[in-house]
Amino acid sequence: MITLYGWGPMFDCPSPSPYVMKSEIQLQMLGVSFDRALADLDAVSKHKAPYLRDGDLLIQDSNFIRSHFEKKLGKSLDAGLSDAQRAAGWALERMAEGHLADVMVMERWLKDENFFKGPAHFFDGVPAGMREDVMKQAREGVAATKHGQGIGRHSEAERLDLGARDIEAIARQLADRDYLFGDEPAAADASVSGVLISSATEFFDTPLKDLIRNHANLVAYMDRIRAKYFARNLWPSFEMA
Repeated sequence: MITLYGWGPMFDCPSPSPYVMKSEIQLQMLGVSFDRALADLDAVSKHKAPYLRDGDLLIQDSNFIRSHFEKKLGKSLDAGLSDAQRAAGWALERMAEGHLADVMVMERWLKDENFFKGPAHFFDGVPAGMREDVMKQAREGVAATKHGQGIGRHSEAERLDLGARDIEAIARQLADRDYLFGDEPAAADASVSGVLISSATEFFDTPLKDLIRNHANLVAYMDRIRAKYFARNLWPSFEMA
């Protein structure tokens, strides 16, 4: 039995995590049949989702989930791409996940109005007497991590300027194609679309969504991905108070 652990629809997205969306898309692209279950981050050593169980084997991180099944099935999500396209795809993934996603996380977690509307509900199960302190520690942890990475040392305007450059690069690569490299999706489409959908949701009050939605090709791209891979919700519900 193969089970992907993460979360289903939340914040008007197929998942609150772009990385869970990425694995969901890539598993479908590879033709893998799998179940879905809510993640318990305390149950795994890396304390993050997605993670996956393939029988007795535990695989943590979306990148390693992909590589596991590519090797197991003898398939490549980048089949048909040139070497230059494979290199560009990996660079686009790293830009989206390693930079644009950081801007998105700071908009969600460090702006009070967004945090208390969204991520704060991850802590609804914490006893009331402890909840405020736990949330404070979590937010301070996010802020410290982003400061350590460098992105958190910039002003919001500076972060958004850098994010806009990422978004422009994606829009230029996509151009008038259905997917980043042509008529069929490749590995990078799963990663990039997950970050775009997360960043462009109308659920949160952030300029980031308009930076994306001002590109008509990116709006059509996100809609195309949603229709192809998320037409039905097969996840168990995560109740938000």
